[in-house]
Amino acid sequence: MARYTGPVCHLCRYLGEKLMLKGEKCSSPKCPLERRTTPSRGRFQARQRKVSDYGLRLREKQKVRFSYGVLERQFRKFFAEAEKTPGAAGEGLLILLERRLDNVVYRLGFADSRAQARQIIQHGHILVNGHKTDIPSFLIKSGDVIRWREASTKTEYYKALVEKVKGKVIPSWLSLDEEGMTGSASTLPSKDDIEAKFDGKAIVEYYSR
Repeated sequence: MARYTGPVCHLCRYLGEKLMLKGEKCSSPKCPLERRTTPSRGRFQARQRKVSDYGLRLREKQKVRFSYGVLERQFRKFFAEAEKTPGAAGEGLLILLERRLDNVVYRLGFADSRAQARQIIQHGHILVNGHKTDIPSFLIKSGDVIRWREASTKTEYYKALVEKVKGKVIPSWLSLDEEGMTGSASTLPSKDDIEAKFDGKAIVEYYSR
């Protein structure tokens, strides 16, 4: 399945809740979900009928997939890996997604959205433990250090970000040195560190049908 390239705000309207796909715009009065209450038209048009149990599970799976910007094939791989880890597969899946480098860059405040974080990573601006890492799906481990490449600190984006990141609230499993613009993973994330509340059990039931 190809990556969705249409207006991302349609995805929020399709699911009926904010997925924070547009960064600061989602928290402003300009958010289309705040201004428009009618269902999204076109590809994701909502049908006015009762949603089945399968539909609810599918919607929950899509909500997580859209939020983290993961394609279906890659999402299935993450789920298969989560099934091999101790504990509930649903929680394991969300923790694996939370450890993705693009999510960590976003959660550290280096980007306004996960989509922007992916672009920053793919352009080679981010170092992990001193090595350039341009793979957004790279999984961060406990103790890993994330910082900007020296050449990237001369860009106008970085200069504006230095002021913008001050006072940024970040998850407890991450730490940020605002002066050096360096982040690190103090530990691995837990289910309580997930920013949005997803129903991991519904995703397990979807793939177990």
